Amino acid sequence: MPLENRREVLISLATEADRLGFDAFVLPETWAYDVTVLLAEAAVKTKRITLGTGILGVWNRSAGTLAMAAATLSAISGGRFSLGLGASTPQLAEGLHDVPFHAPLAQMRRIIVQVKALLRGERIPLERATSARALKLNVPSAPNVPVYLAALADESVRLTGELADGWLPFLFPRSLLSAGRALLAEGAARRTTPAPPLTLAPSVPTAVDEDPKKAREGAAWFVAFYLTTMGALYRQSLVRRGFGKAVDAVLAANTPKFTGAVPDDGDVLLEELTVFGTPPQARARLQRWHDAGAELPVLLLKPNLTPEELAFTLRAFRE
Repeated sequence: MPLENRREVLISLATEADRLGFDAFVLPETWAYDVTVLLAEAAVKTKRITLGTGILGVWNRSAGTLAMAAATLSAISGGRFSLGLGASTPQLAEGLHDVPFHAPLAQMRRIIVQVKALLRGERIPLERATSARALKLNVPSAPNVPVYLAALADESVRLTGELADGWLPFLFPRSLLSAGRALLAEGAARRTTPAPPLTLAPSVPTAVDEDPKKAREGAAWFVAFYLTTMGALYRQSLVRRGFGKAVDAVLAANTPKFTGAVPDDGDVLLEELTVFGTPPQARARLQRWHDAGAELPVLLLKPNLTPEELAFTLRAFRE
């Protein structure tokens, strides 16, 4: 989770997930550690698990540095790396990187086209410094690195279908994944060459506890946090998709002070956006994401969980 900044905890989580047989370990980058460096450490301490970024913002690095990081991590991990990219948020792009957040769709298109070209061993297709001599990477090509794109707006989802290898949505309602598939198919129709079907890897806030009330509180904290403190992006996305009343209920419950609460009127958001409950309940809710078409749901864990709580969560899903 973006607020988690204990390096040793993140690395131990990766090694334990690797030991237990989880498919992937994914780190988001916000305003803490450089996760490409953390994933390099995880790569040398794990054996089989896929390592990914979920996500790196397209404003934070150039296409060249993104491609170099992806090629390096692919080499260190023996081909176990996947690159997750996204527009991130205006607050992060502008407030940390001092980069104006405008035309995010065009920025995502440019970055993904350039990164994939560099990973194929080609010269970068320049769009801005067009009078320069285009360069290519001086390392072995890594064309098999999957590139996932985080997208919520319809045209961004179409762009994912057109250019990416997988879709990594966040706070996207589970019941609408099939509609997302349709948008991906519209984008895939723009491709000039055939490509395998995209992998759906939604990022799903997760809270597990023997006490179902505490588990619900954990899931509610996630929903309240992202709807009230992370700008308007997620609120607007959910309102566009018909969840306006539930969003209003969450905002009212966290005004004028953040409480981390989701009232009963917002229960639909917990069921649509999260996985929570006792271990059996959480496994059943996770299965609903698979049933809805998610091949690789990514379980987003709360920050500052104790080692015991992390171990409990991993054991809960091991089956």
